Amino acid sequence: MTVEEISGHLSSVIPVSYKEPYDNTGLIVGDPGCEIDNLILSVDVTDEVMDEAIKSGAGMIVSHHPLIFGGLKKLTGSSFVERIVTKAIKNDIALYAAHTNLDVIPGGVSYRMAKKLNLKNVTPLVPMEGNLVKIIVFVPESDAEKVRNAMFNAGGGTIGNYDHCSFNSDGYGTFRAGEGTNPYTGIIGLDHQEKEVRIEMIVPDHHKSGVLQAMTGAHPYEEVAYDIYRLENLMPGAGMGVIGDLNEPMDEKPFIESLVSVFDSAGLKHSNFTGEKISRVALCGGSGASLIKDALRSDANIFVTADVKYHSFFDADGRMVIADIGHYESEKFALEILYEIITKKFPKFAIRFSKVNTNPVNYF
Repeated sequence: MTVEEISGHLSSVIPVSYKEPYDNTGLIVGDPGCEIDNLILSVDVTDEVMDEAIKSGAGMIVSHHPLIFGGLKKLTGSSFVERIVTKAIKNDIALYAAHTNLDVIPGGVSYRMAKKLNLKNVTPLVPMEGNLVKIIVFVPESDAEKVRNAMFNAGGGTIGNYDHCSFNSDGYGTFRAGEGTNPYTGIIGLDHQEKEVRIEMIVPDHHKSGVLQAMTGAHPYEEVAYDIYRLENLMPGAGMGVIGDLNEPMDEKPFIESLVSVFDSAGLKHSNFTGEKISRVALCGGSGASLIKDALRSDANIFVTADVKYHSFFDADGRMVIADIGHYESEKFALEILYEIITKKFPKFAIRFSKVNTNPVNYF
């Protein structure tokens, strides 16, 4: 197995284009063509995790947090980042990260938190928008099915849990082939009419180039007529944070106790209780304080996240509880998602969860 096969599959399921502008995701260190036979999953890449990879012969570390956030101007070992990058290069260990893009995909980090709490009716708290296009292509009637299937197979035509979605209408196209052309139909120099099908299909941004390539490759015309429109539609199931419902309402204190148990949150902090039962729960893995107002607008009884600053707790305004369960604690189950994505495609590839607890926060 090559690094590129693993990283390419991860990036197809967890598109790098979904990341936040400040983030650094995808293959960060390593030769894409390098052969590897096993990898390690870890929330962070630390010296201890790197030593674990070297000792076990792992050729790759797939982490949630990227080791490099900003640009590196030197590699002298003067910082822990420089030291680990140098060690990775010397030992041919590739580093791959799926961070904020793993947060927003359907079934991402916040969805996994909801699953651990057995929530139902789970939907994105802040849905993703602006990541869809519509591709329209005009195809001879006899080749419509071939072109349509090629686009489907390249990632087009999926809406939520439905795939092979398209709209088709009949009409006729007109053209006149010029000198030096090799028309599929018609005669050079003469006007021609051809029965055609107009195929319309929604395509995620990260599949656009692949769908276009598949479409033009399957199309019989020398010059393919097509249109691309940017859509404002929401991406089904994708977005930052989630909100869902408990199967049965709970009192506030028992629910907080369940958070401590499920996420092993030794240092949980929370705002004042409201005196109301918890039935509607908003969640955001990692630093999610910016979504407090979204949780309030969604009528959440509690918002569970991490890295909440002192003054942000006041934003609960007596209308809901804010619970800070810890950054590492809220994201550690991201590794389960990465494991499932890789093993679904490569079921026999050796993957190990790091035995190193990389949480830099300790509680006295």
